[in-house]
Amino acid sequence: MNIGVFLPNWVGDVVMATPMLRALRQHFADARLTGIMRPYVAEVLAGRSWLDENILCDPHAADSNRRGWRLVRRLRRERFDMALLLPNSWRTALVARAAGAGQRIGYARGGRGWLLTRQLQPLKVAGRSAPVSALDYFLELAYAAGCPAASKQVELATLPTDEQAADAVWQKLQLPGAGPPHAAGSAQPGVIVLNTGGAFGSAKLWPTPYFAALAQQMARVDGRHVLVICGPHERELARQIVDAAGHPRVQSLAEETLSIGLSKACVRRAELMVTTDSGPRHFAAAFGVPVVTLFGPTHIGLSENYHPRAVHLQRDLPCVPCQQRTCPLGHHRCMRDLSIEEVYRAVRRQLQTTEVEQAA
Repeated sequence: MNIGVFLPNWVGDVVMATPMLRALRQHFADARLTGIMRPYVAEVLAGRSWLDENILCDPHAADSNRRGWRLVRRLRRERFDMALLLPNSWRTALVARAAGAGQRIGYARGGRGWLLTRQLQPLKVAGRSAPVSALDYFLELAYAAGCPAASKQVELATLPTDEQAADAVWQKLQLPGAGPPHAAGSAQPGVIVLNTGGAFGSAKLWPTPYFAALAQQMARVDGRHVLVICGPHERELARQIVDAAGHPRVQSLAEETLSIGLSKACVRRAELMVTTDSGPRHFAAAFGVPVVTLFGPTHIGLSENYHPRAVHLQRDLPCVPCQQRTCPLGHHRCMRDLSIEEVYRAVRRQLQTTEVEQAA
């Protein structure tokens, strides 16, 4: 059997798709599984062997129309018996049909139901779409393909090159330990990773002075090293946090050669992660790292990854969750009202829980 999987575009959604990929691989053990994805998605999944082949595409490239037809011709050569469509876009369904996939399984959204052979209906309450975790949303596609009930544990891996890049950072910044200090039996204080960005939009961002004050407190009071990770467009934000914190144990990746693999390796080694609701927060769940997530405009249920060592913080405001990229009311209270003290208390509780586990 030849199966094509059209993967999501957001980093966090890709991580939440890993239980579905694992379920497909286990159930269709003898099938050929091909992932259709954007190039950076392959970086997220690197190190796992659920897929036999990756077909990379970029619909936003300058010659996207030409590439779109190339992609269709490429997929037609695969002769897919089945295609699972994780994105809800009309374009994805059109490509799957044009590629000649025998079965096309996806959610009937955006008027694309006629392009599918198996239509799943989103859960609705009182006629409106109900918040469902992307993890469960994707697993339902695997179940529709015939897979039995599966584990919801998200899963990632790092490559040797990722670990070598992290080793270089640890050595350059003189960070303690290269292994995960959250592992049982380890008593060495480790590195607290801050993930401060948000590709979705500015509404997800916690104020930079807040992050700087938190980092300074964790370094000064708790004696921790703090590492601010960042993407290529977040370097300046990371620099501002380090400069404002003004402590030698608060450092960042802003001057490093950045990659998703390096970010994964840094999170894997962390004692704790403090993060906005953005893609890298799911790396913590995949590697079993305790995490404190700061939610603002987004619904917590939509990105639930069932991590047992996760703490979610969100203000109870009439406008939350608005699901908007920028604050439509202009006050951004959902993030500004999350105080430094409240976040620090959550950090301390997570660290204390780890200490108890290590002493047991």
